[in-house]
Amino acid sequence: MRGAAGSPRRHPLRRARRAASVARAARDGARRRSTHQASRTYDKDKTMALPLSDPNAPEFTRRYVNLADPRLGAQALEASDDFFAPKERMLNPEPAVFIPGKYDDHGKWMDGWETRRKRTTGYDWCVVKLARPGVIKGVDIDTSHFTGNFPPAASIEAAHVPDGAPNEATKWVEIVPATTLQGNSHHYVEARDANAYTHLRVNLYPDGGIARLRVYGQPQLDWAGASRSALFDLAAMENGGYVVAANNQHFGLASNVLLPGRGVNMGDGWETRRRREPGNDWAIVALAQPGVIRKVEIDTAHFKGNYPDRCSIQAAYVQGGTDSSLVTQAMFWPVLLGEQKLQMDKQHAFEAELAALGPVTHVRLNIIPDGGVSRLRVWGTLDK
Repeated sequence: MRGAAGSPRRHPLRRARRAASVARAARDGARRRSTHQASRTYDKDKTMALPLSDPNAPEFTRRYVNLADPRLGAQALEASDDFFAPKERMLNPEPAVFIPGKYDDHGKWMDGWETRRKRTTGYDWCVVKLARPGVIKGVDIDTSHFTGNFPPAASIEAAHVPDGAPNEATKWVEIVPATTLQGNSHHYVEARDANAYTHLRVNLYPDGGIARLRVYGQPQLDWAGASRSALFDLAAMENGGYVVAANNQHFGLASNVLLPGRGVNMGDGWETRRRREPGNDWAIVALAQPGVIRKVEIDTAHFKGNYPDRCSIQAAYVQGGTDSSLVTQAMFWPVLLGEQKLQMDKQHAFEAELAALGPVTHVRLNIIPDGGVSRLRVWGTLDK
């Protein structure tokens, strides 16, 4: 049967069932959208809380200094080609990013070093001056976001050129043999050459792009010729100081406190999450050389609503053991600097407050209860 308008006439019970079904579908859809939105929000928060360094990276990435860090003075000197993305971008200390839809005059903008498609024989290369002469322990060739344009393989050579830049007469030594690469991946390769080098040559076979190059090594300074009375920042990264461990690095790596200069913003420092339990946060630093600490500086630059209320420092002369074994021992080290009140966005210098502990090799910075510190300077004379 049809109604006056020619449409099918439905049974009242059938219409009621259909209306109930539509209502249920609407409610289910709303719940799914709500759940999906909550999931997206959770994922975003979870991403923000991810560790700032790769937890699967080998030990050399945490133990040694990135000698290719431009903040320490490293430079990309020369490249056979960098048509699509400049060589300097490969050394950026920040993680590589991908920006959909961003193009420049040469094509798709990529966060790294990228050469044009090679139509001749040979391969592309880039010469990098290291921040300090050093013994290279390992590298990370990072192809993050390079998928259809990464090199099938790469190798790294090194040279020691104390004055000037490498030239045609420079002798290069292979420290990382030709290594197969994958797209959008970290490639950690250990180096086993015990010699100190000043420059690297990165070779791409035959062309393509890499997002980041990290070169981890031990800086080599002429400590033997250093003055016994001179003050050195024994915690400075460029001198060979490094962070052994930190209990929390939620918003910023503890290693940032050892960088040169003052922090450029709040992200350029060590910041922990908000502590919701008793205790305090801490970081252990291995000094570049054993020394007698004469002065300490703690800089809270840019930390205003999140600086620590107080700080203290413990120190010890450590002989034997491993880095991981120090974490428990450090709780019982003698006090070098008793608890001191801190202020926001300020450099705090301590000299008279320091205890006479004699030569030490490690310090433990305690921030009470939590918060952020931009820089730590540990000035001392060498123990010779």
